[in-house]
Amino acid sequence: MKRHKYQYGGDPSQWGELFLPDVPDGGAHQGIVVVIHGGYWRPQYGAELGEPIATDLAAQGIAAWNLEYRRAGNGGGWPHTFLDVLAGLDKLRDVAAGHGLSLDRVVALGHSAGGHLAVWAAGRDILAESGLPEVHRQLPSQQDAVHLTGVVSQSGLLNLAEAERLNLSNGAVSNLLGGPSSDYPLRLRYADPMTALPLAVPVIAVHGAADDTVPLSQSGSYVEAGTSAHMPVRLVTVPGDHYDLIDPKTAAYRTCRELVRSLLG
Repeated sequence: MKRHKYQYGGDPSQWGELFLPDVPDGGAHQGIVVVIHGGYWRPQYGAELGEPIATDLAAQGIAAWNLEYRRAGNGGGWPHTFLDVLAGLDKLRDVAAGHGLSLDRVVALGHSAGGHLAVWAAGRDILAESGLPEVHRQLPSQQDAVHLTGVVSQSGLLNLAEAERLNLSNGAVSNLLGGPSSDYPLRLRYADPMTALPLAVPVIAVHGAADDTVPLSQSGSYVEAGTSAHMPVRLVTVPGDHYDLIDPKTAAYRTCRELVRSLLG
């Protein structure tokens, strides 16, 4: 396995690290997985959470792009966290070309807040209809966009309005948006995966049955709404808590890995 770190912007948090598996002569990579870490969008949690996952995926023969981004409190939050995720995703166009990787299959694996960002990024084509043209104009050019072909969300925050109502992680949603949605209703609309349905790509929402950090309803309500909107979406409940999903030693994580493999084809 080889590791290559790349900046996609000038900020210390604007980088991604590519974990490349060893491929036999004449072999081909199985696609690319974008690993997006969680931590309720706060700066004390970083890409080190995704490193064991990226290492494991590469050991399984899958190229992994472990993505860091600015969080609320270190230059991120509204709208910079969102801009970073798309810019970091689009950086793959240059990175892939330099390593002989195909962009035909790019699947995101996001945990908690990273699950939110992964599903949100999968709906980038819908953002022009968000009602916030001043933000949409800041997004990377669609001409060079790298589009996700599927998402596995690991206990993702997929219903931001409900997460704010429940005051999850002591106001994490308001912290991300720069204030309560009562002050910034269009920001919530723009940021909430629930308002970008239906997506054209499959989303598999995996949730730990014993998760007491992100309620199961965060995945369940999204899957219910997506099913009603006739998009390819399903809920998979696994044994374990919030962090079992990102521990390569657990069955919960191995389920996520096999679901990623199924989306890669």
